Amino acid sequence: MWHQTTIRLSSKSRGYHIITDEVLQQIPEIKQINTGIAHIFIQHTSASLTINENADPSVRRDFLTHFKRMVPEDTSMYEHTLEGPDDMTSHIKSSLLGSSLSIPITNGELNLGTWQGIYLCEHRNHGGRRRLVVTLHGE
Repeated sequence: MWHQTTIRLSSKSRGYHIITDEVLQQIPEIKQINTGIAHIFIQHTSASLTINENADPSVRRDFLTHFKRMVPEDTSMYEHTLEGPDDMTSHIKSSLLGSSLSIPITNGELNLGTWQGIYLCEHRNHGGRRRLVVTLHGE
């Protein structure tokens, strides 16, 4: 079976947000797959996806602190700044973290580890509603 859909996430502020449940609510077709894979792709260049710890909120705060230091919002460092100081820095962070995930599906569920969740990494101050293309494949 193949199934593909585009889903929209609710608007989120800058930060690292666990979106696992929000994604699963929009792909009920996953329940039909015993063994397969979910590919999740974000259609934006200023936000990214990653998988990380879903239990302790300090992980998400530490991500934010780290990336602020790693990619400072100093417009004198960048040429591409037409949309503000978070413009080019968002593109860099997105490239570092990535635009897609592949997650195994087992018995109708994402086969994530006990403490793993899908993160939307929102790098803009006001990114808006993000679109994800989710492709499910399996039997």
